[in-house]
Amino acid sequence: MTLSSARIASPQPIFSVGFTYDLRYAASDNATKRLVKEHSLQELTAQYIGILWDEGSHKTNVRSFLGEIAEIMSGERFSVFTQEMLDSVIGTLRERGNSNATINRKMAALSKLLRKACKMGDIYNLPEFRRQKERQGRIRFLEAEEEQRLFSAIRARCEDSYRLSVFLVDTGCRLGEAIGLSWNDLQDARSTFWLTKSGRSRTVPLTARAREATQIPHGRLKGPFSMHGQVRFRAIWNDAKAEVGLATDDQVVPHILRHTCASRLVRGGIDIRRVQMWLGHQTLQMTMRYAHLATNDLDSCVAVLERG
Repeated sequence: MTLSSARIASPQPIFSVGFTYDLRYAASDNATKRLVKEHSLQELTAQYIGILWDEGSHKTNVRSFLGEIAEIMSGERFSVFTQEMLDSVIGTLRERGNSNATINRKMAALSKLLRKACKMGDIYNLPEFRRQKERQGRIRFLEAEEEQRLFSAIRARCEDSYRLSVFLVDTGCRLGEAIGLSWNDLQDARSTFWLTKSGRSRTVPLTARAREATQIPHGRLKGPFSMHGQVRFRAIWNDAKAEVGLATDDQVVPHILRHTCASRLVRGGIDIRRVQMWLGHQTLQMTMRYAHLATNDLDSCVAVLERG
């Protein structure tokens, strides 16, 4: 039989109990080839989420993001995550009303997971993740009078929640960072935050009222705000918010206290690099969202313009 008359049979899928194999090949560095098992996104999430993300609110968000993407994919199994698959997921998220900023956060989680899976040999090709262009929205922060009304309503409900609110607005830390503080993290009128979103610790000096907010009997508490959970605090916050007439303002969430701290630093003349260090932003671009508040830096321009 000549080569031209020979019929080459197409490879058939190989099935094993509980597994499906794809006969597409993945080449390793030494050019050898091997079979690659197909996986669902749920399986990859279960396998690697505990390795890639530390415990905390960020990990909870990541689990939610990846769960939504897995639901969009309807359990599809793959050994290569194609560009078409990625575009389909992004398109569905946009149809569901996700902003570009939200899509970017979800894609960051997906990209990190898939890169780990590729490195471990679970998949052998990755799509190109392009960052969606984000609009810079208005940053809401509390004026002094709003803070006074809101904090008074919180204090009437829970003294511990009031102390936490004061600490958040005077340090600019995240809610999870404050709740996770231990007593040893408070030394010499300073607070060190170890459990941060960026993974980098930072230390900030405390205002007089922030120090006062931490001065309670230790008892069996791990730290000054460890009696709180995020769910409980947010519930108290929302009740107080409604009482003072801010119920319809969807930007008045606990994170607004971080924005408020940053805005007060910038408007008070603190340079943007120091504000970056205070907030613990990884990049200056994040802190530049507040730069427009430094209006005093432009006052000298008026005199020049008035001279003609």
